[in-house]
Amino acid sequence: MSKHFEDKVVIVTGAAGGIGRATVERFVLNGARVVATDLKDAPIEETAAAVEQSGGEVLTAAHDVSSWDDWQRVIAETTRRFGGVDFLVNNAGTEGAVAAIEDSPEAVFDQVMAVNVKGVFLGMKAVIPELRKRGGGAIVNLASVMGVMGGPTVAPYAASKHAVIGLTKSAAIGYGSEKIRVNAVGPAPIETRMMRSLESGMAPGEEAGMKAGIEMQIPLGRYGTPDEVAAVISFLCSEDARFVSGSFYTVDGGMSNY
Repeated sequence: MSKHFEDKVVIVTGAAGGIGRATVERFVLNGARVVATDLKDAPIEETAAAVEQSGGEVLTAAHDVSSWDDWQRVIAETTRRFGGVDFLVNNAGTEGAVAAIEDSPEAVFDQVMAVNVKGVFLGMKAVIPELRKRGGGAIVNLASVMGVMGGPTVAPYAASKHAVIGLTKSAAIGYGSEKIRVNAVGPAPIETRMMRSLESGMAPGEEAGMKAGIEMQIPLGRYGTPDEVAAVISFLCSEDARFVSGSFYTVDGGMSNY
């Protein structure tokens, strides 16, 4: 395989599992040096160990994406180890609780916004100066199909993903002249821990039936896989996407067309 990210450095947040882990694996496979971050109690070392067996170079870091101090530390560790940053994948996210708006605790709303919106904002704020030093680079923000749809029992999550798309488009306009490209990816239901949590929240004890019902809303008839999302993230960081910025790419099996 052609290693088209040879000598490139990427930061991937929420890298302990699911889409984040698949993204780390894909970048390593293509020659990148990766900084994989997640919360301190997440199994991030398992991700690192798995990819390092294939000869990849991975730096791990405990990281609360809603903390500016944590972002500054991650940037400092990255530049000290690898000399700079070329790409950022803002993948860390939380689904919150499944509840109608009137039943949703304010604290849950605040937490969802802190991780899903503030985390993306701080990530771009921290990384853009480093990309400028490299003469440009790419940022991929993880939104969701819920960023263009509504969800009556996941309103904070849906609102947060709408916000991610707005941040993405604003940054693409603001930094395009510096050859910094910014795009967003919107997965549909993917085979991850988050979907298991949402299925359980929407239909306790009947998760299999809930999954089957959701799959009926997807024209391709199934959930996606983390690697299918990682493939699009990788493309958006590659030279093949050098004229792509400010875009929102759905990876949803056609779900958002309803």
